[in-house]
Amino acid sequence: MISLQCCKLNAQDTSETQPIIGTNQKIGDVILIALPVAALGTTLLKGDKKGAWQFTKGFVVTEAVTYGLKMSINKTRPDQSNDNSFPSGHTSTVFHSAGYIHRRYGFKYSIPAYLLAGFTAASRIDSKKHDILDIIAGAAIGLGSNLLFTTEYQQKHMQLSYSSFEGNHMIGFSYKF
Repeated sequence: MISLQCCKLNAQDTSETQPIIGTNQKIGDVILIALPVAALGTTLLKGDKKGAWQFTKGFVVTEAVTYGLKMSINKTRPDQSNDNSFPSGHTSTVFHSAGYIHRRYGFKYSIPAYLLAGFTAASRIDSKKHDILDIIAGAAIGLGSNLLFTTEYQQKHMQLSYSSFEGNHMIGFSYKF
């Protein structure tokens, strides 16, 4: 004899555990992707293959150190959502990108990137995903990886020349804007 029994299955109520994602967090999440893509994309558009390789090496080290620490330290997030608070991955990634632009191309080009990185770091505190220690550690990791791999871009925009012929000497200077 076969008998079928019906029972009521109750699924877990996720309304209490569902994270509330605010506008600042959403913008920070967009910057997390957009800033590294813009930094690497600009480098490739400039034809700076050496710089692209330096960015990539620094990015890989940044992510490896960040996620290695997250998995080994297991610090609980301020919102109690999981144990991956230290260090901030968003912050390490965006500060790596901003620091790369700074070291490779100069401070004036990195100002917008630093502003975006700072906003992203603040958004992580605002969304209760990190505390200030997590943010500082993430920024230090991101900026530190650039010290290992990134060199200043040597663009030839000034040239001094000298030539002589038939007893005449000529000195030339050119500047490419």
